[in-house]
Amino acid sequence: MAVEDGTEKLQKLSKRMKDAVANGAAPTPEKLTIRDFLGWYGFARRGSWISRRIRNDLESLDLRTIPDFEVGWLGATITIQLRPEAANSVSTVGEIDPTVRVGSLGASNKSPVSVAPDAPLETATTIMQLNDFSQLPVMQGSRDVKGIITWQSIGSRMALGVECDKVRNCMEPHREVTVNTPLLDAVAEVSRNRYVLVRGDTNEITGIVTMSDLVDQFMNLANPFLVIGEIEGYLRNLIHGKFTIQEMKGAARGREISGPADLTFGDYCSLLGKPERWDKLDLKVDRKQFVEWLEEVREIRNDVMHFNLDGLEDKHAEKLNGLASFFRDMARVEAL
Repeated sequence: MAVEDGTEKLQKLSKRMKDAVANGAAPTPEKLTIRDFLGWYGFARRGSWISRRIRNDLESLDLRTIPDFEVGWLGATITIQLRPEAANSVSTVGEIDPTVRVGSLGASNKSPVSVAPDAPLETATTIMQLNDFSQLPVMQGSRDVKGIITWQSIGSRMALGVECDKVRNCMEPHREVTVNTPLLDAVAEVSRNRYVLVRGDTNEITGIVTMSDLVDQFMNLANPFLVIGEIEGYLRNLIHGKFTIQEMKGAARGREISGPADLTFGDYCSLLGKPERWDKLDLKVDRKQFVEWLEEVREIRNDVMHFNLDGLEDKHAEKLNGLASFFRDMARVEAL
C-alpha cells in the first residue's frame, strides 16, 4: 500500500541519518516539496487522517520537518531531519511552528506580472485589461518594487488633469508583507488595500494576493462546510419522529441525547446501519449502498472540520455533492 511505502521511506531515512551519527558524521537531511512528501504516502493533499499518520511516523522515527509539512504551500520545500536529541546536537531551529502563514497560499508563490516605471501607460492598461487585473506592480527586477498602478490611481490623476503618458506618473506607494506573515494579518492587509505583495525569504517578490484570491480560497474552504451542514439538516429531517430517545441513545453509545439535534454524524451512521431501524424509514432506497456512502461522507467530514487549506480532493467533493443532491431529489418528490 502507498501508506506503507511512505512509512518505509521514512524508516530508511531515519536509519541512514542515525547510522551517520553513530559513525561520528553529520546526518544529511532530506529536502523535497510537501507535494512530493505526500506523494510518498500516495496522497495529493493533506487531510486529518493522513496528517496524523505522517506525524506519528515522524515522531516514532525521531524525525521532524522544517518547516511544518501541515501549514506550508504544497510546492514549498521542507527538510526532513533528525530531532536534535536523536542527532546528539543542539537545535538551531525553534519548535515546529503551527501558525498558518500567507506563504501557504498558492497566489503567494506565483511570480506577479509587473511593468517598468518608464513603460507607456498604454502598456500597463493593456496588460490589466487582458488579464482582468485591478492592480499591477511597478518593478525593476524581482526585488525592486517602485510602486503599484491601479485603475483608481489612473482615473484619479486623469480626472485632475495630470499627464499620465508613463506608468510612473500614475503609480502610488505599494503594500507588502513577508512570506512569513501570519495569514490572518495578511488577510487584514488585503481587506484594507484590496491586494498585498508578498516578499520571500530571498527578498524577491514571490506573489501578489488579491481580494479575488481570498474569495476563491474562501469558496474552496466554505463550500464543503455548507454542504455538510445541508446534509446534516436532511438527516435530522429523515429520522424525525421515526426513533425513540432510547434508540438514539443506543446509536450514541449511551451518551445523553434529548433529540435528533444531539446526534453526531457517526451516530447517524450507527442508527441507520441496522436493518430493523432502517425499515422504520419506509424508503425505497438500498440501505447498504446508502450507509456505505454515509460512512464515506463521515470520514470526509472529519477532514473538512480540520480546516485544511488544501481543500477537498475532487473525489471527496463529488461524494459530498452526490449525497446532498440525493437528499434534494428526495425532498423535491416529498420523500423526506
